[in-house]
Amino acid sequence: MNAPTDISPQDGRALEALMAFWAEAGVDTAFEDAPVDRLAAPAPPPPVPVRPTAPVALAAAGTADPDTAAAEARALAAACADLDALAAAIAAFEGCPLKGMGARQAVFSRGRPDAPLMIIGEGPGAEEDARGQPFVGRAGQLLDRMLTAAGLADQVFITNTVFWRPPGNRTPSPEEQRVCAPFVERAFALVRPRVVLLLGAAAARSVLRAEEGVMKLRGQWKDWRLPEGAIEAPVMTTLHPAFLLRQPQAKGAVWSDLLEVAARLDAGR
Repeated sequence: MNAPTDISPQDGRALEALMAFWAEAGVDTAFEDAPVDRLAAPAPPPPVPVRPTAPVALAAAGTADPDTAAAEARALAAACADLDALAAAIAAFEGCPLKGMGARQAVFSRGRPDAPLMIIGEGPGAEEDARGQPFVGRAGQLLDRMLTAAGLADQVFITNTVFWRPPGNRTPSPEEQRVCAPFVERAFALVRPRVVLLLGAAAARSVLRAEEGVMKLRGQWKDWRLPEGAIEAPVMTTLHPAFLLRQPQAKGAVWSDLLEVAARLDAGR
């Protein structure tokens, strides 16, 4: 490599010092004559020509249009005479995109099939995905403790608005909830609870088609009516137990809601 001839004596001494440093470090070979800026952004690669191919049918889970998938879910749900059949139909259903996003299994329900109180959350988390039951992680354990304290532990049927874990435990999208809604509604029709408790804003959005935030909805009674079968029940929305793990000072509000739910059940006996 030829040394430059148009540098000042000061720059020359700096260059000699640098070369001595690299020599002491064991560098004895230069690979290119001209300097190269290794930090510069690389030039984009040339476009690769795409050869036309015949269209391929999509077979992955959840590739159907949401309206088509929801219609399929409604037909499958309507054919289920009991909760066991409904659980099997959900497990076999391919229309929800969440099924193809890394979930291990469908997570449907736990609790009494004839429960007077139906509890609906948002979606399964990591522990629920591993064990196949809703609300069995930290949030579920907190929920169970609060239900026990309110005298409701043996009176519940628990499910979610979607049955596969969303990636990263994110909130399920309205489209994902809409596809699964026929199964939730069929569970409502089969259990026929006297009261429904919704946990979190996403559950309220799916079941009640609510636009308000959970802080405005909580503590208020609404009605959930199915268009067919004359199935209806009063609905209370409260904060999700996962929120209470982050904001324990809000437990008082949820406790108040649970006591009101218990009083409503007692009054209806």
